[in-house]
Amino acid sequence: MITEDQLEKLALNWFQETGWSYVHGTAIAPDGVAAERLDFRSVVLKGRLAAAVGRLNPQLPPVAVDEVVHIVTKPDHPSLVQSNRAFHRMLTDGVRIELTDATGDKVTDHAQLVDFVRPEMNDFLVVNQFTITGTKKPRRPDIIGFVNGLPLVGVELKNPADVNADVWDAYGQLQTYKDEIEDLYVYNEALVVSDGMNARVGSLTATTEWFMPWRTVANENDRPKLEFELETLIRGFFKPDLFLDYIRYFILFEQNSDRLIKKIAGYHQFHGVREAVRVTLIAAGEAKSHRINEDRATYGKDVIPGSGKAGVFWHTQGSGKSISMACYAGKLLQQPEMHNPTLVVVTDRNDLDGQLFQQFCSAQDLLRQIPEQAESRDELREKLAARQAGGIIFTTVQKFGLLENETAHPVLCQRRNVVVISDEAHRSQYGMKGRLDMKSGRYVFGYAKHMRD
Repeated sequence: MITEDQLEKLALNWFQETGWSYVHGTAIAPDGVAAERLDFRSVVLKGRLAAAVGRLNPQLPPVAVDEVVHIVTKPDHPSLVQSNRAFHRMLTDGVRIELTDATGDKVTDHAQLVDFVRPEMNDFLVVNQFTITGTKKPRRPDIIGFVNGLPLVGVELKNPADVNADVWDAYGQLQTYKDEIEDLYVYNEALVVSDGMNARVGSLTATTEWFMPWRTVANENDRPKLEFELETLIRGFFKPDLFLDYIRYFILFEQNSDRLIKKIAGYHQFHGVREAVRVTLIAAGEAKSHRINEDRATYGKDVIPGSGKAGVFWHTQGSGKSISMACYAGKLLQQPEMHNPTLVVVTDRNDLDGQLFQQFCSAQDLLRQIPEQAESRDELREKLAARQAGGIIFTTVQKFGLLENETAHPVLCQRRNVVVISDEAHRSQYGMKGRLDMKSGRYVFGYAKHMRD
């Protein structure tokens, strides 16, 4: 059985093999040989942050870079989770600043803190034994991961050889840290707890129930049978390009009564959504086959370009379908190949429509727009026929019914970037072939046929 120090060294090695650089906390301490902190209260490596802001935003003068660093390092919200949400917005959307142009006019710019497209443009640093002045005494988290000088990652370890300590003792330690060194967690995007054999990842507000294992590395089919769950988690969650994608599209904030909750996706949601977006881009692209009129979608690598059929995303009960749908929508909406798509979310019951609509409304930070509900058939047709780009429209499948005297549903939109997300497609959404109505002698089609038309 290994010791806690040995586990820490292994974790640091796994981070480095994944693409992170490493330095010991004492080296960059205020009194260290390569000091990067003014005092032990500082939790942001300001020099690295300023260098990244200047590198990623070459249009900014030095005074503007300094202003960005000041804004980021001075949270002004009353609670930790509110400050965390405000920081997450700055991380994903950029920091809004005002500049004076050459003519003396005020202009607004958004300074990027991270380059999500080019991971190699960012500074990934993992540090151990990083001492921080606490409200009661100095605290020293086991491992902190900095991206461009921002402490986005916290890892707490427990001794694998201690039969009286386990992964949940590490979780308890994190709760103490959140109380005593709160400033560190303003910037946190992922918390990890491990006793070596077991490892879990969770959000700032997650209870033990929502600290989850991470089973995969590169993709859903890459599930190594390693001795340590922590190794799979570090290699699969913190690989720089995957970690940046996770930050950008797989973190949600939800207001639950008077409590703000931060939700993060599980490994199955992360890899499932990434695959769903990948095949959607193919299905929505230019047709390269005469097979696009098949009744059913193909899957994975065999999806047909231009077919308009991306496939089916299966979930087991209780595995977070609504979060997957919101993350899928958020990631898809920001893909340049989709040219600002319109999403039509279709359910088969009003209660499902309302529940999912509220989930999407809670995810406005990710979606960057306010979803709409179509209240009637006429309103649904108006919204789809008039919209030229963008938008998220919720409807029940019954609203694709025919009006009186109609024999077929009219075409509402000819654009290729309208994506229909059908939630729980039951029998009401079947019926492409139709059935013969014995009274009228006419074929009657299901709502799916009208929706397709």
